[in-house]
Amino acid sequence: MKERYNPKPIEERWQKYWSDQRLFRVTEDPKREKFYLLEMYPYPSGKMHMGHVRNYSIGDVVARYKRMRGYNVLHPMGWDAFGMPAENAAIEHGVHPAKWTYQNIDAMRAQLKSMGFSYDWDRELATCDVTYYHWEQWLFLKMYEKGLAYRKRSYVNWCEPCQTVLANEQVEAGLCWRCHSEVTQKELDQWFFKITEYAEELLDYLKKLRGWPERVLTMQENWIGKSVGAEIHFPLEDSTEAITVFTTRQDTVFGATFMSLAPEHPLALALSRNTPQAEAVSNFVEHVKRQDRIIRSSEDIEKEGVFTGAFCLNPMTKAKIPIYVANFVLMEYGTGAVMAVPTHDQRDFEFAKKYNLPLIVVIQPPEEEIREETMTEAYEGEGIVVNSDPFNGMKSQEAREAINEYLEKNSLGKRSLNYRLKDWGISRQRYWGAPIPMIYCAQCGIQPVKEDDLPVILPYDVKVTGTGESPLASLASFVETTCPKCDGPAKRETDTMDTFVESSWYFERFACPDYDKGILDRKRVDYWMPVDQYIGGIEHAILHLLYSRFFTKVLRDEDIVSVDEPFTRLLTQGMVCKEVLRCPTHGLLYPHEVKDGRCIRCDRPVEVGGKEKMSKSKKNVVDPEEMIDHYGADTTRLFCLFASPPAKDLDWSDQGVEGCSRFLNRVWRIVSNHLDTIQRVPLPKVGDAFEGVDQELHRKTHRTIQKVTEDIERFHFNTAISAIMELVNTIYQFEPRTEAAPSVLREAIEATILALSPFVPHIAEELWRAIGKKESISKTTWPEYDPVATADAEMLVVIQVNGKLRDRMSVPFSYEEDELKQAALERERVRTFTAGKKIKRVVVVPRKLVNIVCG
Repeated sequence: MKERYNPKPIEERWQKYWSDQRLFRVTEDPKREKFYLLEMYPYPSGKMHMGHVRNYSIGDVVARYKRMRGYNVLHPMGWDAFGMPAENAAIEHGVHPAKWTYQNIDAMRAQLKSMGFSYDWDRELATCDVTYYHWEQWLFLKMYEKGLAYRKRSYVNWCEPCQTVLANEQVEAGLCWRCHSEVTQKELDQWFFKITEYAEELLDYLKKLRGWPERVLTMQENWIGKSVGAEIHFPLEDSTEAITVFTTRQDTVFGATFMSLAPEHPLALALSRNTPQAEAVSNFVEHVKRQDRIIRSSEDIEKEGVFTGAFCLNPMTKAKIPIYVANFVLMEYGTGAVMAVPTHDQRDFEFAKKYNLPLIVVIQPPEEEIREETMTEAYEGEGIVVNSDPFNGMKSQEAREAINEYLEKNSLGKRSLNYRLKDWGISRQRYWGAPIPMIYCAQCGIQPVKEDDLPVILPYDVKVTGTGESPLASLASFVETTCPKCDGPAKRETDTMDTFVESSWYFERFACPDYDKGILDRKRVDYWMPVDQYIGGIEHAILHLLYSRFFTKVLRDEDIVSVDEPFTRLLTQGMVCKEVLRCPTHGLLYPHEVKDGRCIRCDRPVEVGGKEKMSKSKKNVVDPEEMIDHYGADTTRLFCLFASPPAKDLDWSDQGVEGCSRFLNRVWRIVSNHLDTIQRVPLPKVGDAFEGVDQELHRKTHRTIQKVTEDIERFHFNTAISAIMELVNTIYQFEPRTEAAPSVLREAIEATILALSPFVPHIAEELWRAIGKKESISKTTWPEYDPVATADAEMLVVIQVNGKLRDRMSVPFSYEEDELKQAALERERVRTFTAGKKIKRVVVVPRKLVNIVCG
């Protein structure tokens, strides 16, 4: 064993050993309990960042620990490889997205291996590989057969100069991120997955996800957004048609004084056609189409609208009310039409005040009376119904039910459930994605590709220019095909699938990535699924996790998987943060551009800002490769795990990294200094008794094993590492003086190495081998603590005489019942209460009390 700790050759040696031995390769074994540990797979950007390091270090601790506990652990890795960044890189660097993606995969695989993560690389997959998206296309066809995949017209973000659809994240302040032109809303034919078919089950099963953070469950519940209310039909004036609204406050319907339509509503333009309002409505609709939909839905947006020139009738009062188009009404919520009750909805109140529309109070609060002329804001609470004959005097809840009865009895509406959740639009007018397996025939209409003709392969012989629509649309060899029904000329769908589709089932494919006879091997998937522990960022709390749950239920209903939910437990790790550095002259600086608090370019003092999430835009990033080169992977891992609990944000600290490096050097020196001693003595046997400092170290060792075990199970990695550090301190202070001391010392050092191994596996392997172990530490059983050894040397025992507290005593923990009785009876204070009395019996409650009964 070398005297000095040099992480680089150690880490390279053990990474090669793990790879050569295929140590983390796993197969199904029905005789063993499985544990499926998965971190959310990365997009292959080509560069690992500290967020990756932290996320995967957290997962690797659990994977290594569970292996040592005897579990059959599946810990795979793959690549979320389709998506816009590859197209952007192709445009910027003139390289094909496929080449860029696979080069990045190679680079990131090497980076991940350099961190020593214990992945089963035999299961590696990339979602851009045809062997993967082949089965995604197959599932699309199955969903199409069941009506779960369908096509309809929908509004998208559209850039006219680029002639392309933009994702929400490509719209910056209402402008195209690429050409900075104004973005509008355009109606296009799009493919959708009918996730709303599963809305109730997705909501109901949240109650069963007891291993998920409450915060995530609440976010999903709110996103699904179940509302119980009523549909109400408002007849159009002089027409047999009606506008249907959904409301949860049907108790306020008598106060509806106008109707608000979303600008995207089919009637928005139709009602004003051939009227003096036509131009104003058309201009307003075009104006709102250029507004961000998220901003439109915010509470503080200025309410804007325009009168359509048309009226409808309040079905309860028969009053004629005007129909407006309003910017704060969104087509995707409810029916895209809102009965406006300005006295009891704040948005309607602001709109009515702006456009001088009438107010009618129909709900009075329990404790006060409100009047229209004095209202400064809407009253949105419950109360007593007024001005709503024949429902006056009812409480709000009672009135809602009574009005439901009235609506249904008179064919004016019905009870209804509504969900905020809308069907999932999967069409992307981009190249680098999985082709949608549908065909358009002039004679037969929309036709699915035959299963035997799958996969529809994404062609590579295209040029991505960054202008216009997807290059697939102009590639005749791809577009031109024959109709699967009539064999006549037809055209392929040129949209590709949303990349969320790939990430919605990859965890199931990891169970059988080499299977080529279908989408999944049922037997293997049933062994591994569900994922026992899933780890990823809170930013995926809604869409990715919701879509994954939806896909699993679809696969279950296709009788492909057995589970109802994909993830048993979920951990959402915090962000990695670092202070922002700014030079008055050169602006934001990277850490390496600062020396001794001054800018290396101009020597001016640098301003140190607050700590924010690491990002290239803020330049407050730390390169993991530099950390590995300087400190080693183990130190980098240790800091990420020690500096903060996994679920909390981690504040980067160069001093903290230095401290972790010093600690590992200290552990190395302990083993080096005592190597001769511990190699020639056996470990203590269970039940061996020790005294003095030997006993203290023995107890500390077993308490540390207990603490680390409990803390890893609870994801309290920082306190687990702290406990190991305390044990190391105790070892340093230990001076072997007795015959038993070397074996106690060996026990403590072995426990230290074993306890550290999930956190810092390379140095643990090296030290394990140094002390004479032949087998990899990864194959070693996790240490068990001895409950007797963890107990205090002495215990406090209460002494009662005839049931009354009379004294307390500290006695050796090893005392048996007779020894406790004798010690209690000999206590001087006890004798004052028993003198001259006959001892009838002595009752002992082990480790707690002695009760002397006398008379």
